[in-house]
Amino acid sequence: MKLGVWLIVYGLAIGLFFSCSGKNGANRDFTDESQDELVLDSTSNLPFICVIDTPACTDSACSGMYRGVEFVSDRYIDRLKLNGTDVAHQYSNKMCEYVGKKLKQLYRDSLYSKVDMAKIRVSTEGMNSGEDYVEYKVYIPFKRVPKSQAMTAFDHCGGWGHKPELEKRKRDLLFSPNKIVKNRRLWISKLYRTKEGLQEYWIQWQHSDWNK
Repeated sequence: MKLGVWLIVYGLAIGLFFSCSGKNGANRDFTDESQDELVLDSTSNLPFICVIDTPACTDSACSGMYRGVEFVSDRYIDRLKLNGTDVAHQYSNKMCEYVGKKLKQLYRDSLYSKVDMAKIRVSTEGMNSGEDYVEYKVYIPFKRVPKSQAMTAFDHCGGWGHKPELEKRKRDLLFSPNKIVKNRRLWISKLYRTKEGLQEYWIQWQHSDWNK
């Protein structure tokens, strides 16, 4: 085989492999609007696209994006630190983690806030397109409130192309052995739906360890 043909074959083989970037920094607090970058913990040599952005948080909002495949096979669950194969939808878990931390940091700094549920924005361009590539974008804004109304915890209940199991999620939170929900009261958003099929409820509450 001629050298030029070998080069073409080699190039095509290399092109099949992309990188998947996960983000580290779970213990870092955001202290102002200029400090919203984290060090990347990169995972490479995966045969698919998977880019998990670290959510960027300011005193006004948290936002972020996942880019890549919608699902992965079981063998990648541990490697990507997932609890299922729906890798794209699990970006909601990452967003909730960072929003919850930011709400606590705002509370600690006396910038009492809650998520402005009516102004959350989500999009899932490419979902169910048949190409197994999606860009899932999430924007979660805050608004200032009196201390008595401030929220310090955040979660979600959703389905990637199916109905969310909201009642089960409510029970899990309200009857957690750690008693994390003050006064057993949750604030739940409307059902957000994207035209491609994501269904998502967002949930906030006053954490029993924070709202004293």
